[in-house]
Amino acid sequence: MPREVPRARRIAEQVQRSLSQLLLREVRDPRLKPMTITHVKVSPDLTHIWVLYTLLSGATVDELQQEILDEAAVYLRGPLGRALRLRLAPQLHFAHDAELERGNRLDDLIGRAVRDDRARHVDDVPAGDDDAHYDSSADEAEGGRP
Repeated sequence: MPREVPRARRIAEQVQRSLSQLLLREVRDPRLKPMTITHVKVSPDLTHIWVLYTLLSGATVDELQQEILDEAAVYLRGPLGRALRLRLAPQLHFAHDAELERGNRLDDLIGRAVRDDRARHVDDVPAGDDDAHYDSSADEAEGGRP
């Protein structure tokens, strides 16, 4: 597994902050929906930046949003390079982050499995079967050991 470069990590954090502001100020396309940048990965040589985003509207992959961001990447490259004070402005690559959706899907599956398991165990215990559970207070009431 490749070692993470500390400078690249610091720049990734800076890119996330700067790019969020640039998207609000510079991209004036009214079709662009509100979004959040969830993760930024920077190549070790700082020439490429991969930006993962999630739409706040809760929609899944939206091809129009991806197209708008791909077009905006060309125009945002210069201002981002100046904001980061890098000699060469990195190429931006936008991609929809599916981790949140994947996590929600797994959470639903786990919740469904737990509900099914509970329902199955409730059905397994016969109704009115008092021998199914041991009650030590009954022994004490009789005054002795069995």
